[in-house]
Amino acid sequence: MATQWEAIKNRADVLAQLLSGPSIDPRERHTIQREFSLLSTLLEKKHELDELDKALAETAEQATDTTDPEMAELFTAELSDLSLKKKQMEDAIEDMLYPSNPYDEKSIFLEIRAGAGGQEAALFAGDLLTLYTNYAEQKGWRAAVTSMSETDLGGIREVVLHIEGKDAYGHLKFESGVHRVQRVPKTESAGRIHTSTATVAVLPEMDEVEIDINPADLRIDVYRSGGAGGQHVNTTDSAVRITHIPTGVVVACQDERSQHKNKAKALKMLQARILTAQQEKQHAQMSEARKELVGRGMRAEKVRTYNYPQNRITDHQVELTLKKLDVIMTGDLDEIVQALREHDRQERRKKPLKIS
Repeated sequence: MATQWEAIKNRADVLAQLLSGPSIDPRERHTIQREFSLLSTLLEKKHELDELDKALAETAEQATDTTDPEMAELFTAELSDLSLKKKQMEDAIEDMLYPSNPYDEKSIFLEIRAGAGGQEAALFAGDLLTLYTNYAEQKGWRAAVTSMSETDLGGIREVVLHIEGKDAYGHLKFESGVHRVQRVPKTESAGRIHTSTATVAVLPEMDEVEIDINPADLRIDVYRSGGAGGQHVNTTDSAVRITHIPTGVVVACQDERSQHKNKAKALKMLQARILTAQQEKQHAQMSEARKELVGRGMRAEKVRTYNYPQNRITDHQVELTLKKLDVIMTGDLDEIVQALREHDRQERRKKPLKIS
């Protein structure tokens, strides 16, 4: 471990010299500053941990040497407090040494699409929209529908929800995949249980410096908004649709009254989708052998089953089953989210921080 801390110190010194040197490319500077900040914080926490170790040793010695019962009790209480602080510091350092996804702190665009099951799938997509909107509100995040296509029975063909808040991606990134529902549809008169699906995709919101898009590669169309909005609906061309010509990626935004604001938000969505496509392409290339063995792609994996007759929800990523589907569908998703985050933490411990 001492060798690793020495490597961290040496790397931080190299980065500090780079940042204080001649001007560098903004994109490169952004990357270097982020790494330097991480390593600097690690070194600060290591120093605090060393000081805690010293304080623990001194307090333990004083507790052993004293003959005063009251002082001994005080030293024992102090040892307990210092030990708790040390454990918290060690956990914080461990989380940094076994780093999470660098985009975990980002806001997100959460896309829900009706899958197999016709109208029932569309109704289930609407239920998922309510679930994630309520969960975002419980976490103190801001959730707003960016674009939506509805069915004539009140279901949703597809919807994009913008969730703005710290650590939104870290909490909800595991929602991506196929969600399966088992229940008696409202459209079923015979009372038979049907199985339908909806797909969820969670995309981190990118900063402009992270994804470079050439304006010449964009086709931007404006049109009049539809849906709720009172007197502002269909009176101005405020809605924006952007097509990234090289990749064919299309995004649309109409939730703001201002065309300028809709365009800005649509560009962020575009950046998020292009980044995700790049990451998936890289992942596919790296894990082609695994895909051949297991016979399925990451996107096609069933992540969760919602069984309404049994009031049961099962997350297949961590094999967690809870008998309170009714409560969870109101937005009380934290028990599942925390289980997924803990599983991710255990997996990350197998891949420690790489020091250049």
